[in-house]
Amino acid sequence: MTDNATAATTVPATAADTSPDNPWPLQLLSQKLKMHIDRAPSAWVEGQVIELNRRGTNAYLTLRDIDAEISLPASMWTNVLDRQDTPLERGSRVVALLKAEFWLKTGRLSMSVKDIRPVGLGDLLARIERLRQALAAEGLFADSRKRKLPLLPHRIGLITGRDSDAKKDVVRNASLRWPAVEFEIREVAVQGNTAVAQVVAALRELDAHPDVDVIVIARGGGALEDLLPFSNEELIRAVADAATPVVSAIGHEADRPILDDVADLRASTPTDAAKRIVPDVAEELTRVRQARDQLRRGVIRLVDRETDRLSALRSRPVLAAPDVMVAQRLDDVGRLTGRSYAAITTAVIRASDQLAHLRAQVRALSPQKTLDRGYAVVQLANGEDSPGTRREVVRDPSQVPAGTALTVQVAGGRFAAQSTGGQEPLAD
Repeated sequence: MTDNATAATTVPATAADTSPDNPWPLQLLSQKLKMHIDRAPSAWVEGQVIELNRRGTNAYLTLRDIDAEISLPASMWTNVLDRQDTPLERGSRVVALLKAEFWLKTGRLSMSVKDIRPVGLGDLLARIERLRQALAAEGLFADSRKRKLPLLPHRIGLITGRDSDAKKDVVRNASLRWPAVEFEIREVAVQGNTAVAQVVAALRELDAHPDVDVIVIARGGGALEDLLPFSNEELIRAVADAATPVVSAIGHEADRPILDDVADLRASTPTDAAKRIVPDVAEELTRVRQARDQLRRGVIRLVDRETDRLSALRSRPVLAAPDVMVAQRLDDVGRLTGRSYAAITTAVIRASDQLAHLRAQVRALSPQKTLDRGYAVVQLANGEDSPGTRREVVRDPSQVPAGTALTVQVAGGRFAAQSTGGQEPLAD
């Protein structure tokens, strides 16, 4: 086996297997990078041409991202440029077919432009319209998502260009209408590749501010290319996710940006936004005076109506001479009291007569009355010394033979006697 074959078998198969003691040759790394990059497909990208130079049959250009501070150098054959109907120049917006190329000997990575096409105004409008329809299908423009603006915002968040006329219009007109209004202003780029990032950052900052009641995104119009950041999908979704009401005041009627559709309120100009956000203090004071007058008239009518009702009530007999009602009730009470006393007296007399009659009946039937009529009760005297012993009443002469001791009870009292015997039958 040769030395080269032996060395090949000891080279790590993958980059993860390399080590300080067993590294890859630089050539192998370069070859693998080239193989990987060559397998990568070409890609259409969009950007803005910021540099363009011709050098013989080659052309060198630098593309910058539309919405970010990212640039990429590329090269192409000049015949690719010559195929364009409109010559490309700095500032042109293009879409280019790029293919990454790796130069094995120098280890340099470059981007090769295989095709390039300018993006015209019609292409931009068509792209914006497709994005508008897609976002509308998601429901981002639905009225149910629109948030109601506060009746009187205490502090307004304003996103606008640095020292712009739009800022001055909003602040001046809002302050004239309501002098007590306050502003939280964020001055950002409103066009160019950094506009979207700066506007979104300012929007999120103001949305998180606890004192900001409404947010205004204002710009004083401009060309379609300048207004493209306000149709950017990232910005549109940030506005849709904001919890604070957002007002769009771009001020461009011809080509309406998508921001107007997703905002909670669309104002035609920054001045119109100021007028629609805060009320006019003079108008509000007039309304307050009118409301106060209406309230005063209502209270007066109510008092007059209740006064009339009170007068009508006071004119009624029951209130005009309230003692009459009391006197009538006093007579009723006296009459009812007399009737009650008479009824009770009659009942008591009748009950007393019944009691006397019953008492006479009871007394007529008592043994004492019988004794009072001359009768006597004769009893045997035996056992009268024993306490609790009942003496036997004499009912027949045979009970008292001669010499029997007797006790005689008469009306006036009791006395002792003795039987002499003999029997005399009782006449019929």
